[in-house]
Amino acid sequence: MKARIIAEISRFVECHQRNERTTIRWETPIVRCADAEDPLFAELKRVASQEHLLPREMLASAKTVVTFFLPFDGQVATSNIAGELASELWVVAYIETNTLITAVCEHMRGFLESSGYQVATTPATHNFDPQRLVSNWSHRHVGYIAGLGKFGLNNMLITERGCCGRIGSLVTNLRIEPDRRSVNETCLHVYDASCSKCVRRCVNAALFEDRFDRWRCHQMCLRNEEHFRAIGTADVCGKCLVGLPCSFTDPVKSKASSG
Repeated sequence: MKARIIAEISRFVECHQRNERTTIRWETPIVRCADAEDPLFAELKRVASQEHLLPREMLASAKTVVTFFLPFDGQVATSNIAGELASELWVVAYIETNTLITAVCEHMRGFLESSGYQVATTPATHNFDPQRLVSNWSHRHVGYIAGLGKFGLNNMLITERGCCGRIGSLVTNLRIEPDRRSVNETCLHVYDASCSKCVRRCVNAALFEDRFDRWRCHQMCLRNEEHFRAIGTADVCGKCLVGLPCSFTDPVKSKASSG
């Protein structure tokens, strides 16, 4: 069943971008699964938010959390390198990918419910407390638990396809063999302190080697949202994800293999 789920998500993404005539394109999704009883979920109430939900608080019969990373086409990331404001293509990618994540989750709900299983989902974004800027279900943290990747200095999850993309997830009572989390780092700064380019890429002095100012980051995101209001709701920036060794790949793996 796991192979069927991976194939179905990939097929749906391919059909979506062909049939919906989206502006952007996505590479093949990466799909990983976590045991709903993994003890790291309880840890999220400490490291992410006290209100962070457990899988069983999403779905009482939860057995598995399915997560997926949708890598952006390289053109999307490249477009966002120049300038202080986000590029229009990056903004469109954010909006279209949120729509796609919702569509994937709803499609998989139907796919799994047709086989007698239950599914619970949560929005791709804007599921956070606007006063404290913390989420009650962090797709990035859930992705880490499922083995999608590891966190980099830019606070993004760096997958085998880099960090330029978005993450979605769903909870189901179908028991699926969980994926193993890698013990290997994916961020060059964490690995051997050889890179901190994302810090220099930050346009609003929100990211440092030893801390992250989520308020200044959010301030820049809101500035972009206001600028691109005619396009849609897009409180994004993304400057600390692009033009980096980790934008499209796992740079530590690449470095280790070349060394």
